[in-house]
Amino acid sequence: MASPFTIRRAEEQDLAAIVGLLADDDLGRTRERVEDPVPASYLAAFAAIDGDPRHELVVVEQDGAVVATAQLSFLPSLSHQGAERAQVEAVRVAADRRGSGIGRALLGWLIARAEERGCGQVQLTTDKRRSDARRFYESLGFAATHEGMKLRLPAPRGPE
Repeated sequence: MASPFTIRRAEEQDLAAIVGLLADDDLGRTRERVEDPVPASYLAAFAAIDGDPRHELVVVEQDGAVVATAQLSFLPSLSHQGAERAQVEAVRVAADRRGSGIGRALLGWLIARAEERGCGQVQLTTDKRRSDARRFYESLGFAATHEGMKLRLPAPRGPE
């Protein structure tokens, strides 16, 4: 039986593990850079997230290792009578920990955090190729009420 886990705010020293989680599937391998040291672009993104009270990057730690991560962003909105929205991004659970309840606990924590803040809704997107993720989110009560669309822009490269 696995030991209990802790959900906490991510720290800079967690970045290598977080990037590893983001890259740990067929889709992530095509867009992430797992390098030592961690590329400067991830350090800059972490600093921006960590320094902005509208964003929370969290990790799940178990047995001294980071085994899951997610980002929660709070978006002001005029629609829905001005209710703030919580946007869930980059949810990842280590492959060897999936099905253990960690993802369910993490999403429960994120939803509770959004409720504490008074958000009117929690929203997320999941790639259409991630059928297991979609079933997981539906089991938590999320509904595919909208069709998400994205436009990829060329990523500027900062100094490395």
